[in-house]
Amino acid sequence: MDIERLKNDAKLVLCRKYYYAGFAFLPFLWTINAVWFFREAFHKPEFDEQPQIKQYVVRSGIGAFLWMMIFIGWTCVFQSNRAAWGELGDQLSFVIPRGIP
Repeated sequence: MDIERLKNDAKLVLCRKYYYAGFAFLPFLWTINAVWFFREAFHKPEFDEQPQIKQYVVRSGIGAFLWMMIFIGWTCVFQSNRAAWGELGDQLSFVIPRGIP
């Protein structure tokens, strides 16, 4: 999608939609929002909708970063403790590795 062709008010609407859609446990939308609209928010000359776009871009970036940290933390904990959790660890596993843990 080429957001350069959109009018500034349409950019704001699209940015807002991606921001709110990220709350539906879709943090990749926050990542897309932060990347797509970063230039519009911080590198373009001033326009009326820019302060709101900046706000959504910053919040989307923070939200995506927090989700990434939570996901990495959970992955580290799970990989380290799966065998120690016994049956629960096996139930949470999609693929159960063979061998001695």
